[in-house]
This record gives sequence, C-alpha cells and structure tokens, in this order.
Amino acid sequence: MGRAEERRARQRGGHRAAPTRSTATPAEGVGGGRAAARRAAKGKGAKKGNGKSGIRRLFTWKKVLGTFFGLCMLGIGAFIVLYIMVPVPDGNAAAQAAERQSNVYKYSDGTVLARAGKVNREIVDLSKVPKGVQHTFVAAENKSFYHDNGIDLRGTARGLYNTLRGRGAQGGSTITQQYVKNYYLSQEQTVTRKLKEMVISLKVDRQNSKDEILAGYINTSYFGRDAYGIQAAAQAYYGVDADRLKVEQGAYLAALLQAPSQYDWAVASDTGKRLVQARWNYVLDNMVEENWLDKGERDAMKFPVPKEPKPTAGLEGQKGYLVDLANKQVAAQLVKQQGITQSQAEAEVVGQGWTITLNIDKKKQLQLEKSVKSQLTSKLDPKKRKVDKNIQAGAVSVDPKTGKIVALYGGVDYFKHFTSNATRTDYQPASTFKPVILAAALDEGAETQSGKPITANTIYDGTSKRPVVDNGTKVGFAPENEDDHNYGDVTVQTAMNQSINSVFAQLGVDVGMDNVLKVAGQLGMDTEGMKPVPALTLGTMGASPLQMAGVYATLDNHGKQVTPSIIKEAEQSNRSVPMPDPIGDQVITQETADTVTSVLTGVVDDGTASASVADNSARDGQQVAGKTGTSDDNKSAWFTGYTPDLVTSVGLFGEDEKTRAHAKMYGAGGEDRVNGGGFPAKIWAAYTFGVSAKNSKFDLDTTQGAAVKPTKSPTVSHTPTQSPSKEPSTKPPTSEPPTSSAPPSSSPPASQSPSNTPSSPPPPSIPVTTPPQGGATSPETPQDPLDGQ
Repeated sequence: MGRAEERRARQRGGHRAAPTRSTATPAEGVGGGRAAARRAAKGKGAKKGNGKSGIRRLFTWKKVLGTFFGLCMLGIGAFIVLYIMVPVPDGNAAAQAAERQSNVYKYSDGTVLARAGKVNREIVDLSKVPKGVQHTFVAAENKSFYHDNGIDLRGTARGLYNTLRGRGAQGGSTITQQYVKNYYLSQEQTVTRKLKEMVISLKVDRQNSKDEILAGYINTSYFGRDAYGIQAAAQAYYGVDADRLKVEQGAYLAALLQAPSQYDWAVASDTGKRLVQARWNYVLDNMVEENWLDKGERDAMKFPVPKEPKPTAGLEGQKGYLVDLANKQVAAQLVKQQGITQSQAEAEVVGQGWTITLNIDKKKQLQLEKSVKSQLTSKLDPKKRKVDKNIQAGAVSVDPKTGKIVALYGGVDYFKHFTSNATRTDYQPASTFKPVILAAALDEGAETQSGKPITANTIYDGTSKRPVVDNGTKVGFAPENEDDHNYGDVTVQTAMNQSINSVFAQLGVDVGMDNVLKVAGQLGMDTEGMKPVPALTLGTMGASPLQMAGVYATLDNHGKQVTPSIIKEAEQSNRSVPMPDPIGDQVITQETADTVTSVLTGVVDDGTASASVADNSARDGQQVAGKTGTSDDNKSAWFTGYTPDLVTSVGLFGEDEKTRAHAKMYGAGGEDRVNGGGFPAKIWAAYTFGVSAKNSKFDLDTTQGAAVKPTKSPTVSHTPTQSPSKEPSTKPPTSEPPTSSAPPSSSPPASQSPSNTPSSPPPPSIPVTTPPQGGATSPETPQDPLDGQ
C-alpha cells in the first residue's frame, strides 16, 4: 500500500499495515527502512498519548469537583439523619444523683482497707452565683459561649481526627459540649460518642438558655477534693457558699477544672503552682478583654490561696495517703487508655463505685508505721524543742522484681497533714543522687579529664571547695564538703562511702551533665525543666521518696526500669482497667547497675550508714546497698537503701508547721544536725530487717566495688589545702571512723565490727550548709595526678 493509499485509508477510518522489507520498493532502500522505523515510533507515541489522555478524561476537574460535592452532600445528609435519629437523653445516673457511690479499697490479701469517695452534691441556681464568678468559667473555657451555637466545629473535627488516630482528647470543646458530656453521656473517647455529643449539644443549645447550660456545667463539673459542682467546691477550697465567692476565687476554681489534683494548691508541686497561677492570670486577662472586668480592678487582685483541705471520714492515719495515690494512678491509666483529660479521669474515679485492690502488704505496712514511730516520732518532743513540730517523714517500699509498692508512709496522719510526704517532690534528694552520677559515668563509658576510663577505683581530688574544671577551664563551681573537710586523693568508691561533694561535682562534669540527666530520666527521675548545670551533682533538684525508690529499684533489678505501682486491680461493675507492667525495658546495662550496687555496699559497711545499718543488731545476714543524703541548710535528710528483695526510700523534711515553708531541722530530736545516716537510716533498718529475707545476697555481674573488691587501708589527711572559712564546731563528724578494709562480698554478721583497726581521728569539724556525712580514707595505688582534674 503506497503512502497516498495509506492516507486515504486513515481518512476512511482504516488501519495502516505494518511495513515490511518485502513491500519496500528498491528506490526506498535503506531510507525506506528508516522511514518505517520513524512511523513505528510515531505509532508508539500515539498509543502513549492516547493512554495519558484516557487518564485525563477519567480525572477531569469536573469529575473531581462533582465527587467532592457529592461526598459533602452525602455527609450533610448523614448528619441530618443523625440529627433526627439522636434524641436528647435523660441525664446519666451519676450526674443526677445527689450522692455518688463509694469506692472500696483493699490490701493485697483482699481485706478491706477503706471505703471512700461518697460525695454529696448540692445543686445551686445560677442566680446564687455572682455574675463575675459566672464569667470566670466562660473566660476560662469558652469565650464565645454566649454567641456560639453550642459546638466548636474545628475543635470537634480535631477531636474526631485524633480519636481515629488514637491520640486521645485534644480539647476544643465548648461549655455546652462539656456539659452534655458530663450530664448526658460518658467520658469515653469514641467517634460515636463524639458525634452524639455534637448532635445533642446543638439540640441542647436550641432548647435551653445559655444560663441553664452554664448552670448545668458548673453544677456537674469535678473540682477535686471530692467536690462536684461549684457549691461543694466553694466550701472545699474557701469555706464559703457559692454566693459569697469573690471573682479572684472563682477564677481559681475555673482554672482548677483543667487538672484538679495537679492544681490543688495544698498538694501541688512547684510546677503545678506555677501552672495554675498562669491559668488564673489567663482567666482574668480574658475577662478584661471581654469587658467583664475592669482592668484596674483586675490589676489589684492577688492570687487567692485556698484553705487546707478537710480529709474525708474513714481515711485517717495512713489510709488517706494510700487511697490518694491509688486514685491518681488509676486516673492516669484512664487518661492513657481512654484519651480523656486529667479532669475527666479524676471525675471517673472518685465516688464511682470502684473496687481497687492495692499492692500494699498489710504486714509490711504495719511494720513501716511501727518503725517510724519507734525510731522518730516517739523521740520528738515539740514542748521541749520547737523544731520538733516541723519534722515530716515520708517513705516508700518497693519489691524490685515486680515493681509493687508494698508499703508507704505519707505522714503522721492524713487528717493532720494532707500532703503526702511519700509523693511530694519539693525537697532535695541531696547525696542520694550521687549513685545516678556514677551510673551515668559507667553506662556512658565516660573518661576523666586526662582521658582515662572512670571506674570505682579512679582517683579524684577530694579537696573541699576545689574548683571544678572542664578541659582546663574553671566552670565557676567549687562545692564544699561536709564540715569543709579535705580528703586529698581518693577513689570513687571512697568518695561514695564518705559522700565527698568535690569529687562528684568534678565527676559530673567529666561525664557531661546532659548525660547525667539523661540517665536520671531513664532510671525514673522527673528531669523535665532541669538545666544540665554542675550544681545538680549535689542533688539540688526536687524528688520524692517514691521517685528515689524507683531509681534504686531499677539498680536492684539489674538495670531493668522499675516504675513503682500501688495498684493490683481496679474494677468497676462490668469493667476493669488493666494496669501497665511496672517492669520496663533495660535502661542501663546490667554491669552498670550491678557495679553501682557493689559500690553502694561500701556506703553501708564502710561509710556514712555503717552505724545505723551495718552494725544494727536486727540485721540477720542481709547484704545491703544504699546511700545517705543531707540537703542544704539541713532541710531534708535521706536514706535510700536496698536488699536483694526490697527497696525502701526514707526522707525527713523540715516544714514549718504553720506556713508550710521549708524549715531547717538543726536540733530536731536532740541531734545537732539531722543526717541521712541518723533517723532515716534507723527507720530504714528497723523496717527492712523486720520484713526482708534473711541472709540474702546480691547476684552481681561486676568486678568492681566494695562488694567484690576490698579497698586499701585508709588514712586521714590532716593538712587542709585551703584555710577553713568557718570556726570549728564542738561536735565531731557524725559518721563512724572508716575501716582498714572493706567487707568481703558477703556482708559481715551484725555482731561483727567491720574493722578491728580504727583509722586516725579526723580533724575538728566545721559546720557547713551542704552536709553529706564526713570521714576520710586514702586512695588505692596513686594514678596519674591529672585524673579528675
């Protein structure tokens, strides 16, 4: 077929036959072949072009737009059907009840510990609430409340999206939606519940006035302290009826709704107090912005500190502290599982008919209470010594293999001291932080300034007030040792035994304070907001006995993280809340954890805790590791120690009886200074040796530390390298004289003295403001003098 014929065939809709060599004319020759190839290539291109145009025809802008509008119409139609189908239900039983059902709390053996949570609620008419106080809640939660249609489309869409992605509650609900959730629905976070909430909110907004909705909201909200509704909250926090609330008080109650337990001034941490004050200011500033409050009047307002809470009947003694921690841990789990807010979770726990079984061992709990009484409170005489009124004790005991909190001491009585000393985080852990620094050094493979690996035998300069250096540059930190005592060159083991500040300050810089904080967080401390500065090596952050028990339990558990839990089971009618496993991942190596444990046996058998623990007559062969601590100005004193089967952290805190401010403990119980090796260590020993397994030994994977390698014969440095800055006191250091040899890997019997050869007497002591216990021993074979410098 010639070209003309092919052209005519195409015009008629025919198809060109593929050219072949046999049909080519001689005149075409090679050129004809090339032409045929070009025609074939053009044919292929045409086919590809046809494919592309087919896709374009399938996804035209008209079709895409039409599909979008179709889906929108379908969604609108579905919502209309939903709006018609979903009625406004009766209020849920819990919201309508004048009283809520009590929770039952049990010991680990199933015997009843307490019944608590029965909450009375008094509904008040909105006319009984001052207008300014009404506005505080609107300013806090939903400034557009008086103008919106009951829902926040953006917030609801965000909530639906996050629910689908499993991210939980993200806020954004209007007051109407929160009222609907409290009064008509449950707190669960599901797509179905959120859609119902939106539909019912629209209907409620049409059927009810804004005042009726606001009244319902403030009468059904949970404010903490077992208070549901504004009347109960006004009484619980300020001791007045709702009609007598001031605007600044209303602003606090409105701010409180975000996180009742965290923002309750009586128990809030420093962070909690800062956050609630910030939210209080936010509420008042919004009121000024909305012209609900005069700016001059607002500027004159002072934060209204609420009254001390009145504990619920039936929670006397230690019961209230146990119940409070149990409620918080269940609520925290509900937040994680259901994606609800902290406030919603707390409302779901208190007075909701739960049966909560704790991990608390009845025998150990009674032994801990008995030990505090025999070793501390019986020795305090407020009539004889005013300082004795200010002494608070807290303790937490944990099984390191399971993470169970088996005993807890929160204070002298929940009715007399509402704040739990077991969980408060406003006091410094002092030298009980030193093992964390050593753990960081070992786990991070840190080196001294001269580039040698840090071990328990590394030599450091123990001179008091020695300037800390980093790569030859002074960092502006030169901490004082207890009694301003100079130790000369010492090993890390000796520095831990005698709690030498100057050594651990340099050690922290050698490791890198950012690494120290990283490991502290892995071990269970709350390091949020901490700056990696050398001063932290003295334990100047805040921590609780609960936190420190978790840190040391992780060491006892060979580096597997332990997050102490008080909850064994939590059940409510036909559902239960599974609690997380307290035993987590391997956060530091077993060798690191075991080496720190080995070193800490030296503190007990040859250091600051030897008199109260190692030589205690109740000791029955248990091998013990632990660390003492005494904070700045003697405002706190600690002993956190452990046997292979039990970890217990004991803290003593100086707190002014009237103002609740931190107070010094000098002179308490007739002691010149309250040290960690004194009352805290004695409480620990009286408790632990009464309930822990006899003759228990650590199974350690390490070649370092006092448990496996004895230290050399110690001597005392009598020549201070710097002149003391203070006059000597008449009282010598409180620690026992150091021994001439460290104990073997198995601890000596309680009746056997750790040493038969006492060291030389220490020089006169000098009172200081940061006092871990003193004493002096020399290092092993000297190393490079640049080590630790």
